[in-house]
Amino acid sequence: METKNYAAIDIGSNAVRLLIKGVVPSAAEEDKDKMIKNILLRVPLRLGFDVFSNGEISPAKEENLVKLMKSYKHLMNIYNVVSYRACATSAMRDARNGKDIIKKIKKKTGIEIEIIDGKEEAKMTYNSHLDTVNDRNGSYMYVDVGGGSTEVNLLINGKIEYTKSFNIGTVRTLMGGVSKDDLQKMKQEITEQLKNHSSVNIIGSGGNIIKLYKLIGEKGKKQKRFSVESLREMLDTLRPMSLEERMEKFGMKADRADVIVPAAEIFLNVAEAINAKYIYVPMIGLSDGIIDRLYAADRDKENKKEEGK
Repeated sequence: METKNYAAIDIGSNAVRLLIKGVVPSAAEEDKDKMIKNILLRVPLRLGFDVFSNGEISPAKEENLVKLMKSYKHLMNIYNVVSYRACATSAMRDARNGKDIIKKIKKKTGIEIEIIDGKEEAKMTYNSHLDTVNDRNGSYMYVDVGGGSTEVNLLINGKIEYTKSFNIGTVRTLMGGVSKDDLQKMKQEITEQLKNHSSVNIIGSGGNIIKLYKLIGEKGKKQKRFSVESLREMLDTLRPMSLEERMEKFGMKADRADVIVPAAEIFLNVAEAINAKYIYVPMIGLSDGIIDRLYAADRDKENKKEEGK
């Protein structure tokens, strides 16, 4: 049985990721095909630090991004990737020179990059995330905190009832682009949307919530989740510490140690707005959602071919 490899490139405000997964066809028709992670790379280019302070990506980071895309292209060739998708989120959306850089990357590397909005970003991930919880028909607020924006989706019985992208993110916060008033407005809007719903918990997405889950370490549970109260306690521990202290005590890299506090603050603001008790933490992200879609589209094409024979 032939293994097909698919790739996803996620160009975020803090880091740029490459994920390559292989799909191994099942021997029996009733079984699901198996996905195997071949490689996951994360390079902290931190494009958002340029964009949220100067409005555009600097020449130095543009050059590094082109170099990185060339490297990712070589890796995709080595792994014989049959299909890929490269998506850019908040920083590239906001950058004045974002579209020009994308054109240069296409010319120099052949990689086509799509700038996606917050709604599209969320749609590519939430279906996979629902596998984390036992009750797919419950009420959940899907929350993805990125470097430049926070995407929220209210899911009632598996259907999206409300979706919104807020220009509130970890890197944007560090650059002084998020005020207390911005956070309060976000909380008020979310609270208003949930006035007719109760018992809503959070499905969290992004590298920061995964790191917080590991730091909090609520073990012994079948589901990957932790309490909002334990997140509040962890934030109280992290907030007064210096960057170096966080790195030393918790084994964080510098580009995680600085954004972890604003990430926890944003998640807590959403949790308070909806009176959530728990945050569920899938160990997957946007890149996984991209590959799931690529594979589903490929499978649909093959099924149509079989039907046409």
